[in-house]
Amino acid sequence: MTTPLTPDDRATPSATPAQARHAARAHSFNAAAAQYAANRPSYPPALFDVLEELAGRPLKGARVVDVGAGTGLATARLHERGAEVIAVEPGAGMASEFRRTLPGVPVIRGNGNALPLAGRTADLLTYAQAWHWTDPALAVPEALRVLRPGGALALWWNTEAPDVPWIADAGRRIDRHFTGQNLPAGKRDIDARSADPTGSLDFVRRTIRWSRHVPLDTHLANLGSHSAFLTDTEERVTAFFAEERDHLLTVFPDGHVEETYDVHLLLGRTPTA
Repeated sequence: MTTPLTPDDRATPSATPAQARHAARAHSFNAAAAQYAANRPSYPPALFDVLEELAGRPLKGARVVDVGAGTGLATARLHERGAEVIAVEPGAGMASEFRRTLPGVPVIRGNGNALPLAGRTADLLTYAQAWHWTDPALAVPEALRVLRPGGALALWWNTEAPDVPWIADAGRRIDRHFTGQNLPAGKRDIDARSADPTGSLDFVRRTIRWSRHVPLDTHLANLGSHSAFLTDTEERVTAFFAEERDHLLTVFPDGHVEETYDVHLLLGRTPTA
């Protein structure tokens, strides 16, 4: 179900085919913002405990900028911990859904490659499921510009736990479905070097495992909210999910799925002076 792009969403005429595909996938979420908000997993409390430990300060009272905030899944958790959060989101559809679900939290349009913020104004910059949509060569200097001395840049991703047998099997079916589609490498493969090609930050990496139990329909809607499916054809998506439902009902005959995730966190602190 290929998502139509607005003129502002389309890649520039000089974009390479790879850049055009990237732009289409990055903006595919806007037409599916409600589906994203309703079905994507949030983040476990343990993640924010580790975030405070590595950042060297509590979230309560911290000035946090959540970049690529989407519909506000991470923003809401940061706000609940007492952080003073400003969200930055490039997509009109995602920002609209954000305002609907978090009316009391400010969200501004922008992206990590050119943050619409004054310098040295944030204690913490967070990117939840979003850093891979930036150009790190631009986004790292922008983060360093906006962070206060002693601040931190935190990047994290929910990724399906590959050592869980049913998840590994499902992953192979997805890989077969997208064979030849030139999809990017998995997010779990992002390391400190690829996250910061400038070498400006000394990232610490932590992994937090957690799980959630959801109805099969929620699991499939979550999967369908990923950009690879959002930019696929409706015919292919419909066929894949019909088969996937049958596969999963053999594993979860009661129609409830246990999704297991590894949250991969990278955090780098800036010098104190």
